[in-house]
This record gives sequence, structure tokens and C-alpha cells, in this order.
Amino acid sequence: MTTAVHGSRLRRAGLRVAAPILVLALAAGGCGDDSAMEAGSSDIGATSDINPKSRDEIADGGTLRLAIPNFPATFNSSHVDADGYVSDVTGWTLPGTLTSDAAGNLEVDHDYFTSVELTATDPQTIVYTINPKAVWSDGSPITWNDLRSQAAALSGRDTAFEVAATHAYSSVEKVERGVDDRQAVVTFAEHYAEWKGLFNPLLPQQSTSSPQAFDDFYRNDMPLSAGPFMVTHIDRPEQRITLSRNPKWWGDTPKLDKVVYSILDSSAQLDALQNNELDAVEPLSTADDIKIATNTVGVQVRRAPANSFTHITFNGAPGSILADPRLRIAISKGIDRQGIATAVQNGVVSNPKPLNNHLYLVGQTGYQDNAESVTFDPAAAARMLDDLGWKLNGEFREKDGRRLEIRDALPQHETQVRIATIVQQNLAAIGVKAHIETYPGTNFFSGVIEPGNFDIAQFAWSKSIFPLGALPQIYAYDPANKLSNFGRIGSPELNTLIDQIIAELDPRKAIELANEADRMIFEEGFSLPIVQSAGAVAVRENLANFGAFGLSSADYTKIGFVK
Repeated sequence: MTTAVHGSRLRRAGLRVAAPILVLALAAGGCGDDSAMEAGSSDIGATSDINPKSRDEIADGGTLRLAIPNFPATFNSSHVDADGYVSDVTGWTLPGTLTSDAAGNLEVDHDYFTSVELTATDPQTIVYTINPKAVWSDGSPITWNDLRSQAAALSGRDTAFEVAATHAYSSVEKVERGVDDRQAVVTFAEHYAEWKGLFNPLLPQQSTSSPQAFDDFYRNDMPLSAGPFMVTHIDRPEQRITLSRNPKWWGDTPKLDKVVYSILDSSAQLDALQNNELDAVEPLSTADDIKIATNTVGVQVRRAPANSFTHITFNGAPGSILADPRLRIAISKGIDRQGIATAVQNGVVSNPKPLNNHLYLVGQTGYQDNAESVTFDPAAAARMLDDLGWKLNGEFREKDGRRLEIRDALPQHETQVRIATIVQQNLAAIGVKAHIETYPGTNFFSGVIEPGNFDIAQFAWSKSIFPLGALPQIYAYDPANKLSNFGRIGSPELNTLIDQIIAELDPRKAIELANEADRMIFEEGFSLPIVQSAGAVAVRENLANFGAFGLSSADYTKIGFVK
């Protein structure tokens, strides 16, 4: 079996590990004047909307101007400090094993690997044969040692490596040299179902050779890369990151000369597009944003359902006010997720509905509703709070002299504030005081979410095309190595089931077990999924091969402006 994994050109294919992002594309739109607005679908499907053009139709040269809301805390997307936006930048610059079409079908990325083959199942063995032309930006060859070093760093065996996720790599027993330095033989100690997700992206061994290198090598810049583009200038005072063509690139010559990312708050990006300071803005978060974009001369709205969803995470760390899972369930039952879905998506998707699964999206194979334990029922929530000793004393509840009040941390974004306001009203109705705390995008994850400085928190997960990988990354819990389990919630029983799921090579059985785990995740009050993304991107109309990618890869060599 020949296949591959998510890498350099898969920035929007959803092949990397799940990553947190500040906002979510909650809206979808049409073209033309206000009357042309129509409701779209948020169900994951097999579509993309990127204005596809052949290389011959695209002009040589030009600069693509994009924006992200905060400066990356690190350019190492595998580091726990990384958020979902850093992959927007690094996707142009790093190798990987796979490309994906709009339906999520995978093929080997032959720019980097001539083949990726599952050669045995007992033990599970994958042979990676590297393209003999593939080199790092300093001219050194990409070799099996890059894979060996990355597998060791991301395995979780040395907890000094502050990794976002260990799944797949924790199951690897060894990485050996193949027929030459351009071939790696990866042998698993135990079966791993989603083995195709390894080495996406692939990092140079200089960045994974030690915990200090893992933390520091890509902390402030990208001194080594291997994509069609490379980071050539970082201007922190001006808040810009510039990527230029990689002179060592061996593949098709990129059409663009440069890509410039401005660090710009989400609320200001659409204005910048209108003022011809940007060439694309994503996500469009409200119907008003879509109306503005569709009525801006020279701009199109492109849409395809995106592989992401917004949610509320609970902080269940020992000593926190929400440490008791019964209290988390009571509060969950007091939150009207259908009401939130209607408020933020009415008119922009045809049937606004809450997401009732942590692992699969509506329209995706494996999706089923597992949210019965958190069904909106304020009367039941009130009874549960009474039974837990949280009694009404005037407007709000108290227990042992302590008021039941919680802090809701969220980014400064219109849609997230709207969600928080509804949550606040819902909880007040059952006697729970919620304080809304908004933060700028800069350092929101490293300064608020990562250290657990919240009771509940709102953000979005940008999902991987390999949904099971989220289980060990986010929902398993090891106090010594929490990975992306920001709420510090879990159980030995769930950990055991997760280990069983990720070792299950029968896809149907893996889906069945994954949904069993999802029910457990709901029942322990881990987090509340809210809505999945409809996907909407405002794009300059002469920009080709860019926009709403859905599950498909971006081919960075073909992005450019129509002649």
C-alpha cells in the first residue's frame, strides 16, 4: 500500500495534528449584491472553491498579502506553544508526505517522497523513500536521520520535549536507515491506525535533536526549511513576516515571488482587504462580513465547509471550581447550544445546529450524536446543582460560603463575545455567575489557555483529516505530559480505551470504539462542542488556486494572479 501524510502543501488539507485557533468561520455567503446572500451548508463534503487555473494561466511573479491575528509564539507547529495559525505560515516552507483532494483522498507528495509504503503489519512497518532531489534550504540532503530524530522527539518518552501531541510517534519502536540515507524504515511497537499522519510536517533534525533545540530552533524565526518558499524576513516592529522563493527548491518554480503575512487583529482584516492592503481574509465570521465582502469591487466570497469547530473547554484541574465532573455536567446542561447555533449561524447556513461529537463532523464518516448527557435542560441542571450543595442565595448559588461564579476566557472577537453573552445569560438562569474575560489574540494560548488561567474558555479546534489523532492529543490525560489537554481532565478508563482505538487497524471497529470514547468525553464534562465551520473566505477575484480549500491541499507553486 503506497500513501503519504500531511506536509508542506497541506496547510488547509487538515492533515496535521489538531491545533487551536482563535476564531471560526461561522458564516457562508454568495456573490453579488445583498439580495444574493443565501444560506450555505456547514456539513463537511467533497468540495473546494479556489478558482482553479493551470500554470499557463497564471502570471509569473507578484506578492500575495495575507494576515494572521497574532505573531507566532513559535514557528515549530509541533510545539505545545503553537496555535493553528503558525501552520498558515510554515505550510509554504516545510516538507510532508501527502497531498489531499477535496474529498480527502490522499496521495504521496512526490516532491518530497518517491514512495511511502506499508510493507508489513506484524510488526507494522512503513518504508519512506525520500526524493533524491529533496534538500533543506542550506543545501543539505533530507535524510532518514530527520525522520529518526523527529520520531524520537515527538514520542513522549522524554517529557522535556514540550510537544503538542505524541500520537503515532509514541507507538514507533525504531527508525532505521534503509538501502541508503534517502530511505527510512519505521517499525511500530504496536499497531497505529492513523499511521499516515506521521511526518507532517517533517522537521530538520537540527530542530528535534534535543529539548532545547526543539524549544529554541524555531522560536523566533525559521533558519532552515525545504518548501517552495522560505521565511526571509521577520519585522517585529512592523508586525510582518515575509516569505520568498526558496533558491534551493527543486520542484516546479512557484508563480509568486513573495508572500507577506501581516499581524492584524481579525476585526481589522476585512477593512484592510477593502483598502487593497490584503488579498484574502479568512474566516468571514458574520453575515455582515459576507455582505461587505460580496459588495467590495474586485473581491469574491469563496466557500467550502472547513475542518474546524468552535467549543467551550472546561478547566477541571485539581483545586479548580469545576474540578467535580458532576458540576461540569450540570453547567453543560444549562447551556443552550441550539440557541447559540441559531444566533450565530441563522441565515448563513440552511439549518443551524449544534455539533454533537468531539471527533467527527456532520457529513463525515463516523459521525453520530453522542451528546445526550449534556442535553439542554435547565430544570435538570438546577436540580443537579441543588444535589451538589450549590443552593440559591438570592440571584446566585453558594456552597460553604463560596459563590458559584466562573470566568469565561475568550479572544476579542465579535462572534465569540456573542456566544459568551448567551452562555452568561443561560447560566444566570440557573444561578451561576459567569464573568466574560476577553483577551487580544497575542499570547492568548501561551498566556491564558496553556497555563490554565480560566474556568471555561472559548476557542476553535482546527481538525486533522485523521480524526482519531485528537484522542491521545487532546482527550487522554497524563498529568506529567498534558499535551493539548488544556482542561486537565481525564480518566484511566478513557486512557485505556484511547490506547485500544489508536491501535485498531479495522476502520469500522475504530469508528465504533471512537464513538464510545466520545460518549465518555461528554459524560465527564470535558468540553462542549458548539458549531462546526461553514467556511467562507474573501479573496481578490484575480487570485487563482487559493480560497476555501475544504479538505484539499494547497499547491503553493500554483497560487498566483491570473494573467
